Amino acid sequence: MYQRVGGAAYKIDLSNTHALCDHLGKPEQGFKSIHVAGTNGKGSCSHMLAAVLMAAGYKIGLYTSPHLKDFRERIKINGKPISKRGVVQFVDEHRAFFEKQQLSFFEMTVGMAFDHFKREQVDIAVVEVGLGGRLDSTNVIIPEVSVITNIGFDHMQFLGNSLESIAAEKAGIMKPGIPVVIGETVQETKAVFLQTAESVAAPIFFAESNPFPNYDLDLKGDYQKQNSRTVLLAIEQLKLRGYEIPEAAIKKGLKQVVSSTGLLGRWQVLQELPVVIADTAHNKEGLTIVLNQIKQSSYEQLHLVLGFVSDKQVNELVRMFPREATYYFCQANIPRAMPATELQTIFQAQGRKGKVYSSVGRALGAAKRRASNKDLIYVGGSTFTVAEVV
Repeated sequence: MYQRVGGAAYKIDLSNTHALCDHLGKPEQGFKSIHVAGTNGKGSCSHMLAAVLMAAGYKIGLYTSPHLKDFRERIKINGKPISKRGVVQFVDEHRAFFEKQQLSFFEMTVGMAFDHFKREQVDIAVVEVGLGGRLDSTNVIIPEVSVITNIGFDHMQFLGNSLESIAAEKAGIMKPGIPVVIGETVQETKAVFLQTAESVAAPIFFAESNPFPNYDLDLKGDYQKQNSRTVLLAIEQLKLRGYEIPEAAIKKGLKQVVSSTGLLGRWQVLQELPVVIADTAHNKEGLTIVLNQIKQSSYEQLHLVLGFVSDKQVNELVRMFPREATYYFCQANIPRAMPATELQTIFQAQGRKGKVYSSVGRALGAAKRRASNKDLIYVGGSTFTVAEVV
């Protein structure tokens, strides 16, 4: 399981996925879809799209990863997770094939999602890419619209060390003749997107150059403004393909993303007095926006409960964090987590001081005991750190 153990679980081609789809009777051809890739924001965009389409009256499948609390968060229809019985029956029925084919956890889960969406006859499924795009197990669908939110430095050991190489991997979800919506670009990535789109004759649209009204969002992170622009442009493309999505459904959907889809961990306020905020941002681009939003918040003292995974370039992230904050270093309960003592050493070497705690829960507990009602506590660094407190 990549999310838990890292690179050992990553597969380098789609042969297993094609074999699985053949074994299951090609479920990926049994439903319409929207394919969402990108470094940051793809989960938020996927949930926004699902919420708007649900508000428009469609039966919507939603496949995302990783999960925070329950495996079944990954596979939902109209906000309702796949049943425990459905998970068990699928594995029981196909276990011999999984073992013979040596499928990865992610490959099995994609097969389960596609099989579920086909059986339940969803009107359209929003499918989030796991990692990259070109070689991701989800990249066997032919969607109505492809979406790439943005490109940043993450998972470089698989996707390459330049923005161009990462963009090329994510652009691998573009399909001949299928419109693709790009959320944000820089000069290096825009050239790659234009070139790839031209090579497969995919109409390409850029959200950053599109004027859109500001809708009222229930997702309060500053980064959600750009995500909503990307979603609105994708909705425009769906409307051109015959989907009826009235203005009222857009407003309603964007106002109730959390309640209708169950999205967790995006600038999520866990309590007031003191305010405790959890956010899954875990790379430079995501953390830049989150830390700027913290800076603009009002508080007396800032408490940062941090835990990272061991394959992140934490050395390069430290200088983004304020020196004057109080730090609580911890590690999530997964093999891939960076040891809290190592995290403390890296931060202290750059003048950020704090104590080590044996779990995320204990670190947050210590921050709550120390904080006054006018302070701000932030929990983050990785999805898995946040998963233990939401």
